[in-house]
Amino acid sequence: MSERSEVYHAPAVLLPEGWQQNVRFEVSAAGDLVSLTPGQGHEGATRLAGPVVPGMPNLHSHAFQRAMAGLAEVAGAGEDSFWTWREVMYGFVGRLSPEQVETIATQLYIEMLKGGYTAVGEFHYLHHQPDGTPYGELAEMSNRIAAAAKAAGIGLTHLPVLYGYGGFGGKPAGQGQRRFLNDPERYARILEAFAGRHRGDPQIRLGIAPHSLRAVTQETLDAGVAALDRLDRTAPIHIHIAEQTKEVEDCRAWSHQAPVEWLLSHLLVDERWCLVHATHMTDVETRRLAASGAVAGLCPTTEANLGDGFFNVPQYLAAEGRWGVGTDSHISVSAIEDLRWLEYGQRLKLRRRNLMHGGPQGSKEGQANVGAFLWRQALAGGAQALGRRIGQLAPGWRADFLVLDADHPALVARQGDALLDALVFAGNANPIRDVFVGGRHLVRQGHHNAEAPSARRFAKTLKELLA
Repeated sequence: MSERSEVYHAPAVLLPEGWQQNVRFEVSAAGDLVSLTPGQGHEGATRLAGPVVPGMPNLHSHAFQRAMAGLAEVAGAGEDSFWTWREVMYGFVGRLSPEQVETIATQLYIEMLKGGYTAVGEFHYLHHQPDGTPYGELAEMSNRIAAAAKAAGIGLTHLPVLYGYGGFGGKPAGQGQRRFLNDPERYARILEAFAGRHRGDPQIRLGIAPHSLRAVTQETLDAGVAALDRLDRTAPIHIHIAEQTKEVEDCRAWSHQAPVEWLLSHLLVDERWCLVHATHMTDVETRRLAASGAVAGLCPTTEANLGDGFFNVPQYLAAEGRWGVGTDSHISVSAIEDLRWLEYGQRLKLRRRNLMHGGPQGSKEGQANVGAFLWRQALAGGAQALGRRIGQLAPGWRADFLVLDADHPALVARQGDALLDALVFAGNANPIRDVFVGGRHLVRQGHHNAEAPSARRFAKTLKELLA
């Protein structure tokens, strides 16, 4: 054991093989798990106050949108939709400075940690000045996101967005999109600058995010992937896809194929990829996406807020598709709520209960724990999408974990997978007591070390923006 490693003891821990009792585990100075041994005493170890579960990866975030949560809930003269919401967002994003983006992201990431998310995939498309002119440092805005992640302590997979057009087939972008736009050459320089600055940081991973098939062409998409491959041929690739029915209709009009069908037919989509939303797929697309090994990035609270529709969960799970969750526009920042509403959406759609499960794996024959299935599946899919060794507590993986309050009314007297069922479905008060990321104890008894100064800066920024 190294001089700076830490040893912990927990009454129960969710390990890859299942729940184990009285687990003693060691965390290296670098923030990795060294060993985990069940059935041990607590002598000489820091005792944790409750059951321990892996922290949840958040696979889809637009950090700046945290500051506009609630501002698009006023009905307009016509029919409101995702597309009218997008115009509100464009107006808001046009006013943000680098300092304000860093402040908003720091506050958001603190809230994520308190809500059970210990790593985030930042789908970052706010690159330039309000008139579209690049900053002197091309990766200025990306570096602000990294600074926010460091200040909060959350793990980051940074996904700079490739955005070049305003519609399928290379249609010109509009005024509201000018801060997002790059050609492939300048985009590659942003990737290279960010990679050079943060190389070697175990808490930061670089990937890319072609915004959508509306915002790229085959040629620019290929160029973006090639730019990433020159830096890291295993790095993640995320894309918005098939979120709205109009998007599907427009894609068919352009290419005679639906968006997921087009992507799977024109690119090698594999385990590196995360298809965000993928809400409107045919049965064939659903099976093909599952077979590809890619992750479906589901954002239930945002998708409900925007009126997107319901993901085809039953068929996708039957095809053994991989998935994870994200908070997207951050109208809610809670791992528990997004998992809960993923299941509730299916219950409302199909008028049945207990739909998301992995078969009879519970403590009694013929039973399966829905909350436990949701938590485990989202851990695995989210970790794959973020391309980091997170999502499970095992030697060599990052020490990202939550300590639950076993005395919380929602959890009291629950054990094993019944504890995860209660965590996901019982009540609204947060039962997460402590949060560790890379071995750092960031949230203690529900409070983040930096929450008070961050909240003050966030309040000042919002007053400036909304004045």
